[in-house]
Amino acid sequence: MAETITVAALGDSLTQGYGLMREEGFTARLQDWLDAHDVDATVLNAGVSGDTTAGGLSRVDWTLSPEVGAMIVALGGNDVLRGIAPETARENLTGILEAARAKDVPVLLVGIAAPNNYGAAYRESFEAIYPDLSQEFDTLYFPNFLAPLTDLGEMSEVMARYVQADGIHPNAEGVKLIVEAMGPKVAELVERARD
Repeated sequence: MAETITVAALGDSLTQGYGLMREEGFTARLQDWLDAHDVDATVLNAGVSGDTTAGGLSRVDWTLSPEVGAMIVALGGNDVLRGIAPETARENLTGILEAARAKDVPVLLVGIAAPNNYGAAYRESFEAIYPDLSQEFDTLYFPNFLAPLTDLGEMSEVMARYVQADGIHPNAEGVKLIVEAMGPKVAELVERARD
């Protein structure tokens, strides 16, 4: 019988499940999705609210404990909120991916959509980090954590229906949609970990 693959989800409040009951958060819902689709994997919540790519880099070595066979990396939202230079975020994410590669742990890299607060050049530079690094490190890639919500159309309706009152974090229904969209990529990640 194939072994159960432990998937560490290294991220920030979106991964951690900010503002939600534990069973409604991203990692719990992802576990439910994997179980329902007969994917033999255990999801480990390595999300820390407020974490930046630097925080993720500082935690990656102990996150990649011997039982971890695959990793989801979903960081960068807090870097953007703080206006951290894209070059710095790129460097930190590179360090995280190098750590995973050194331990032969396959990665699903999850991007973000940067707002226009710091101008178009900043946004383009930040958003380019994810496809670039995914290609460089041959990771699986999910372009934008929140795209399953933002792609639904009229933002005011989306915000009212799928986002918490803070206007940033998905509510329980929003998390369900994100997991439905990302689940197949995570299943692919688990397969990659078995190869």
